[in-house]
Amino acid sequence: MSVDTTDHVVDGAATARAHGVFNVVGGLWPLVHRRSFEAIFGRKQDRWLQYTVAGLLTGNGVVQLLAADTAEGRRHARRVGVVTATTLLAIDLIYVPSGRIPKTYLLDAAMEAGWLAAWARFR
Repeated sequence: MSVDTTDHVVDGAATARAHGVFNVVGGLWPLVHRRSFEAIFGRKQDRWLQYTVAGLLTGNGVVQLLAADTAEGRRHARRVGVVTATTLLAIDLIYVPSGRIPKTYLLDAAMEAGWLAAWARFR
């Protein structure tokens, strides 16, 4: 049985672009309109930390978007995506139950789990 890997190449590149856009938008949101971000995810005590995380998330997304359209470029975008999604998912699942962050972060947890599932299709 032969396997057509062309679909995986296209899907891997599309996943990299989609996840990159998701991370850029998610990172820019608190930088561009902090009030709406905090209306959903709660007021933040340490703005410097909020802005640092936002900048790192935006940077990770840009790296995914600029990854070369090669097998190695897609692997690099995948590594950045998996590490980013795993970190955010872990924070969501640790700090929502403890009451440190609002339950709305479970929406983010669901999205991050979705990105991990999407990336699991590509090795």
